Amino acid sequence: MPRPSPPPLTCLPLGEQPQRRLPQLFLGLALYGFSLSLMVRASLGVNPWSVLYEGLQHRTSLSFGTISAVLGVLVLLLWIPLKQRPTFGTVANIVVLACSSDLGLALLPQHLGLPARAGLLVGGVLLNGLSVAVYVGARFGPGPRDGLMTGASTATGRSLRLVRTLVELTVLAVGWLLGGTVGVGTVLYALAVGPLTQFFLPWFVYRGGVGCGAGASEGADAEAGPPRRPQPQGTL
Repeated sequence: MPRPSPPPLTCLPLGEQPQRRLPQLFLGLALYGFSLSLMVRASLGVNPWSVLYEGLQHRTSLSFGTISAVLGVLVLLLWIPLKQRPTFGTVANIVVLACSSDLGLALLPQHLGLPARAGLLVGGVLLNGLSVAVYVGARFGPGPRDGLMTGASTATGRSLRLVRTLVELTVLAVGWLLGGTVGVGTVLYALAVGPLTQFFLPWFVYRGGVGCGAGASEGADAEAGPPRRPQPQGTL
């Protein structure tokens, strides 16, 4: 049997079927932020960037969501030397994730028993994989952290896998030193979220239109100067 071709993930202009794609984008981002709050309340380990958010939360008076937004903006500054340009989805990623994760943390109880925490962890990882597929499938461009990784990979000529591993190990180490939660949930997330996203993505990806790298006109999404490159989607 021939292997099926992967679904298209290049970004599309904001004006391409917004009534179809915008609700999917915002729903996916809201679910993603809520999935982070589930893993935080499980207290069994979170993903690398959330480890850093937790660590900074222990050292500042800022909320988890506010820290994620501040770091998202700081990461965007690193896009400048990498010649990356933010899209509508990049900005929405910062704002919606911050609000939905803080809302989830406000709604979810603390200090639960181990069975309940294990349930929150498993549910959080499952929801995270689903939510990534939902918002990436809307094809509005990468989040700030994934844009950093793809830009660094292009600029250095190193593989995306290597760059991502180095960045996330660095973030994880700094977050752990600051007091963020590292545990079985961190390992479960690393092993499961990729396969889960790959499983759900064909159900949600928008397949119409022409990618930004193929001549889309939206200024925020297009790469500067010819030839234009496809803008990869992000998950962070």
